Amino acid sequence: MKDEKTITPAAITQCKNRRKITMLTAYDYSTAVILDEAGVDIVLVGDSLANVALGLQSTREVGLEEMLYHAKAVYRGVKRALVLTDMPYSAYQCDSAGKNVSVAAALQNALRLKNDSACGALKIEWSPRCLELTEAVIGKGIAVCGHIGLTPQTADETGGFKTRGVSADEALNILAQAEALQKAGCFAVVMECVPEAVAGDIARKLSIPVIGIGAGRFCDGQVLVTNDMLGMNPGFRPRFVKRYADLHSRVMNAAGDFIREVGDGSFPAPENTFKIKPEELASFREKIT
Repeated sequence: MKDEKTITPAAITQCKNRRKITMLTAYDYSTAVILDEAGVDIVLVGDSLANVALGLQSTREVGLEEMLYHAKAVYRGVKRALVLTDMPYSAYQCDSAGKNVSVAAALQNALRLKNDSACGALKIEWSPRCLELTEAVIGKGIAVCGHIGLTPQTADETGGFKTRGVSADEALNILAQAEALQKAGCFAVVMECVPEAVAGDIARKLSIPVIGIGAGRFCDGQVLVTNDMLGMNPGFRPRFVKRYADLHSRVMNAAGDFIREVGDGSFPAPENTFKIKPEELASFREKIT
């Protein structure tokens, strides 16, 4: 049961021009507990779990059932932060058969994801029909965070994984998307891989927070994938990520120590074992001989 200090979407909106907002990803209970206790504002159950936790090649490959499963786990671990869950690609854009998902069907998927996981809000990436769905979802009383700039679910169709807003026309288009999402009732927007100056100008024009990832210093908050921030994948290091730890090396070293100590017999040590009363041991041995 969450306490009365739980952060709401409205509370996130009110942070605008008051303080910076922090968001990190979690896909399991234990990580959610740690991030919540650390004081992060938003715990994002991102569809990045496809790459980070499930070993898939694209965020498109994670479905509604997986997102729901992980969102439930994260919700159990959070007492105060806002739990924000990504709408998976197949739930509102194209299904596994490659057919467009109707807005009516997408709305039902959104309702299920929100209600069954009990998360506080949904995040929806920009797409041709995203505005219509966003309005429908908000109309049902579900808080929505938009996602503009680089949108990983559709990146391959819109120029690849590269910076967006590098031309005046493209920057104006991102601004128009942001303003449309604000008008639709979004409580915040995530802006990904946009030049710092452009992102800052857009953030200043909006009355809702802009939370950046690869969008520079002038956004209203920042989000990172926790595994990236913790250095758990040394082969993946995009420019916008700062590593605050090197867990890959630390876990490797710890696992190596475990393997060595098991091999040489130093683990388990006496303090890692349980005892039996001598008379009970004697009785046991007598009965098995």
